[in-house]
Amino acid sequence: MRRIRLGHSAVEITELAFGSAAIGNLFAEVDPGQAASAVDAAWDEGIRYFDTAPHYGLGLSERRLGEALRDRPRDAYVVSTKAGRLLDPLTSAEAAAHQGLSDGFAVPHTHRRRWDFSADGIRRSIEESLGRLGLDRVDIVYLHDPDDHGEQAFREGYPALEKLRAEGVVGAIGVGMNQTAMLTRFLRETDVDAVLCAGRYTLLDRGALDTLLPEAAARGRSVVVGGVFNSGLLADPRPGAPYDYAEAPAPLLERALRIRAVAEGHGVPLRAAALHYPLGHPAVAGVLVGTRSPDEVRDAAAQFRTPVPEALWDDLRAEGLL
Repeated sequence: MRRIRLGHSAVEITELAFGSAAIGNLFAEVDPGQAASAVDAAWDEGIRYFDTAPHYGLGLSERRLGEALRDRPRDAYVVSTKAGRLLDPLTSAEAAAHQGLSDGFAVPHTHRRRWDFSADGIRRSIEESLGRLGLDRVDIVYLHDPDDHGEQAFREGYPALEKLRAEGVVGAIGVGMNQTAMLTRFLRETDVDAVLCAGRYTLLDRGALDTLLPEAAARGRSVVVGGVFNSGLLADPRPGAPYDYAEAPAPLLERALRIRAVAEGHGVPLRAAALHYPLGHPAVAGVLVGTRSPDEVRDAAAQFRTPVPEALWDDLRAEGLL
């Protein structure tokens, strides 16, 4: 699997990345053995870039990923984690008062997430992530969802990451969000190596084409694209299918079904077309797919390896779908 250098850094990622939110029990519990097997399957498929965050399962994703990679050669893979949410322990009484999912994750309410993009908060977050991962260094750190904390992220969080990069604690730095405006601002005003853009450069949402991708290309920075299936609609378009974590509106469902018909007319599964589409832009270094089982990993790798003819994109354009 081809490796791509992130921006001006020395960090190289595989074009297909393993997103580990799901093995942090996103929406539903994942058996520990299944989580480990999913990471093993990714390794067997040639994936060497693994993304995680403290937010995912209150640290569960980081712990599981670190354990699954423990016996692998450290220089053979790249790990990214995120900073901006600290995990503060709850008392037993506070924990007992909480029921249901913890911000979308099926884990016990042992901690509360607290936004903190201060310099001290960023350093503490990374130190705690290293402990959960069982690593002495992390390759990439993204500021995680600073939407409502932009000024602190620019004024304090980013300089802290820049300093850690200069110290060699972090190989590459960036920002991860599901919007493009602030990511574009980070590209213009800071020296980030890469940005992680979720859901805004897909077959159904090409918002990143307006400013984000041209800005990254002009500055020699990289974009990692997540959410290529827009939460599921581009994986399995059907009534009730999710789009950006809510039920897909009827016009988007109809559009997804039309795109699927064109793709299948070329013998290409819709999932393969959705996975390949972002890689056509020169600023995109890789796509990140969240998987929770070995079968899902192998399917993602199979879609990644499926050839997509240029005629498919031509027909989508002719149909007004691209």
